Amino acid sequence: MGQAIDEKDRRILEILKEHADYATRQIAAKTGLPITTVHNRIQKLKKEKIIKRFTVEVDYHKIQEGFRAYVLTSVNLSLLKQKKKSQYDVAKEIRQFPFVERVDIVSGGTDLVATIRVKDVAEFDQVLLTKLQRVEGIDKTQSLIVIHEE
Repeated sequence: MGQAIDEKDRRILEILKEHADYATRQIAAKTGLPITTVHNRIQKLKKEKIIKRFTVEVDYHKIQEGFRAYVLTSVNLSLLKQKKKSQYDVAKEIRQFPFVERVDIVSGGTDLVATIRVKDVAEFDQVLLTKLQRVEGIDKTQSLIVIHEE
């Protein structure tokens, strides 16, 4: 495993979390570090997989994906065992759907939590009933509709 990060790395990461599109020059100006230092530190953070990827924050309403729901999913462990599948396999299959933002394996009364983004309730109904609930190994689902996002 790589070395621990220091305060300079933390300052760079804080800026990148809010502004992944900033050029090295902009980050250097914000941190007071030389451009080459910022560049080298970002490369090190990427190499050590501290920075996994750069991403954007999307206004989902503007692209017609403003409806979000969390789908709590329970799996049929007996069926998975028969099919030689695991919860990881089910999560991976669910992640393949374009309407799925993320899938997490969790503990408690639920096995998986999928975050779904679609246009509206009608589309959610369609993808839940014809796609998600038909994934082999899913036993039951419970949906939590997001009514306000921050």
